[in-house]
Amino acid sequence: MQSAQNNLLRLSTEDETSLIGRAIAGEADAIRQIIKANNQRLYRLVRAILRSNAETEDVLQEVYLRAFASLASFQGQSSLSTWLSRIAVNGALMRLRAQKRLKRASPSISSIDAEIIPFPLSSSTNDPEREMAQRQLLQLVEQATDALPETFRIVFVARVIEGLSVEETAALLDLPPATVKTRLHRARKLIRSRLEEEIGPLLLDAFPFAGARCDRLTEAVIHRLGVSEFNQGDV
Repeated sequence: MQSAQNNLLRLSTEDETSLIGRAIAGEADAIRQIIKANNQRLYRLVRAILRSNAETEDVLQEVYLRAFASLASFQGQSSLSTWLSRIAVNGALMRLRAQKRLKRASPSISSIDAEIIPFPLSSSTNDPEREMAQRQLLQLVEQATDALPETFRIVFVARVIEGLSVEETAALLDLPPATVKTRLHRARKLIRSRLEEEIGPLLLDAFPFAGARCDRLTEAVIHRLGVSEFNQGDV
């Protein structure tokens, strides 16, 4: 499986060191490069914990502010992406604990509604019916992921969606590799069960052939048959 890390900025150690140095010096372009290179991974990891787009964006801002304020202390023992990921996960867990304390203190406060991650859709064809089906499938996957228990959800996002290795996920979440494997197995089983329950109705709309494509074929057949518009009522 292609790792989502392919979307990250590919830098040699020397280039990363240079970029970090420029960011420490306050160079806006270097800071911008670091943020854009890591935004997708950090967003998904934090979102897997908090399940709220608004909360996630708020935490990410705090994460970046904290990271750039302490960037000079980065020792390079791991990649910059891994370092930022750890800060992001810790920040998200801190926010989650604060939310739980607030809920215990104020039971009347309603829980934050989970929103769906707007995963980017890529389609090379102008096919509204198929694009709609793709969106429905993505929504099912996103909803099934949101429904996972917290400990399974973060492992699933890190391993499957972000494509981190078992070792990287274990280091990121401070877990034994065996625990990562077990939680991933259970997460996949839960998601598979959820999708099997939900996907049945969608299969009725599989292989759509309607709308523009249906109209185009219909008119092509009529044209090849040489049927005149004026003869439609004469049958």
